[in-house]
Amino acid sequence: MKLFIPLLLLLGMAPQARAEKADAYKPTQIDCRSCEADGVTGAVTATGGVVITRGTLRIEADRGRVERSPEGYQFARLTADAGNKVRFRQKADGPGERWIEGEADRVEYDERAATVTLFAGASIRRTASGRLPEEARGEYIAYDSRKEFYVMRNTATGEDRPGAGRNTIILPPSRIAPSGSALANKGEQP
Repeated sequence: MKLFIPLLLLLGMAPQARAEKADAYKPTQIDCRSCEADGVTGAVTATGGVVITRGTLRIEADRGRVERSPEGYQFARLTADAGNKVRFRQKADGPGERWIEGEADRVEYDERAATVTLFAGASIRRTASGRLPEEARGEYIAYDSRKEFYVMRNTATGEDRPGAGRNTIILPPSRIAPSGSALANKGEQP
């Protein structure tokens, strides 16, 4: 992790990436086939078609664990069985319909640090009121919503290793061609 790759190019994505603030004050609902809940520590371990909802946030996984700190912050670690993915979707703050969705083999969410980390086969996609989506794909994606800062690495452990793989970022144009103009269709592939 010595080579730190800041993705400043994603600044165009930042306003859409902030999660719906009101979700932090909504109850967390965990639906699953089987679960164990510790009333003293606040930890819940769930398996079998786990679905976690909290306001506009929805996470689907094969299994997961949600812990609560003494201060009331939640930390969730969700994993998928072989061949499956952990999937999430959440409305983002801001005007219009803005959504962030993603998937990976494992997803960790730390409410106190305001970070979400995706491990192995990770992808994030943002949409905003009919505009072209913004996407990031790689083996490791970490996002700090307070700093609006992304980090991607080419290994699922979060290390940057030469020859281990590549990351991809797709940034749509920030300007949109006037509708009905020849420019609006130029460059599209059939």
